[in-house]
Amino acid sequence: MTYTHETAPTEFVEANGIRFAYRRFGKAGGVPIVFNQHFHGTLDHWDPAVTDGLAATREVVLFDNAGVSSSSGETPETFQEMGANAIAFIRALGFDKVDVLGFSIGGMVAQEIALQAPDLVRKLILVGTGPRGADMSESQSSAIFAGTYDPAEHLWLKVHFSPSATSQAAGLAFLERKLRRQDRDPLVSAQTVAAQIAAIGKYMAYRDVEGYLDYLKDIGQPTLVVQGSNDVIIPTENSYVLQQTLPNAQLILYPDANHGSFYQYPDLFVAEANLFLDR
Repeated sequence: MTYTHETAPTEFVEANGIRFAYRRFGKAGGVPIVFNQHFHGTLDHWDPAVTDGLAATREVVLFDNAGVSSSSGETPETFQEMGANAIAFIRALGFDKVDVLGFSIGGMVAQEIALQAPDLVRKLILVGTGPRGADMSESQSSAIFAGTYDPAEHLWLKVHFSPSATSQAAGLAFLERKLRRQDRDPLVSAQTVAAQIAAIGKYMAYRDVEGYLDYLKDIGQPTLVVQGSNDVIIPTENSYVLQQTLPNAQLILYPDANHGSFYQYPDLFVAEANLFLDR
């Protein structure tokens, strides 16, 4: 049976004393791409237009990291530990080479995966994210996540999309796509949210450390940095820093776009991601 984002069963694998929930689908046989999720995110916060689009030519693996939603254990308070858990998960599936996509704080975890297991990672895609010591002074994240939304899912219109009519329409289409699946992953726990906030604070604190960006020079994998023109969650300038500091990185900047730029332009993103991954 050929599975899609909507039909792939939730499976489980144990590693590091954690029972990881995951879904895998797409064209097996090549290098799979492992997705690392954003703040508050679960298996069901990805855009099927992106995951199914990439699954047409490669295997896609979605998972809940430790303590997140359907996975057991507690969510750790550093991205380094989250990265180590992700590596354990990837190896438990028997993979010896993967591509890694990280969105938002998932991009921070993805960087740690590449640092800790360089031989495991072939290529990186970093979406709407930043480096250790990211400049978050202009971020509106705290106010946006503290807001009240009716319906609650409209939080993601504010997080991922710009205020323009075009972008908001793309956001509504995204919500329709991602809500099609009926057997949905549970929302994240208060423990996960608190741990993710703590990890963000520790990552930002690197800004006070001399040479805090030097670690990026140790990430030698070809990297595609993807960003919106005005990210109000992890400000866009952080993606410039990644592209300028990583040894082998290119930057795609989408117009009239916010944090979830690849959800606003899913077809274009899939085409450009495939070009990057296939060359």
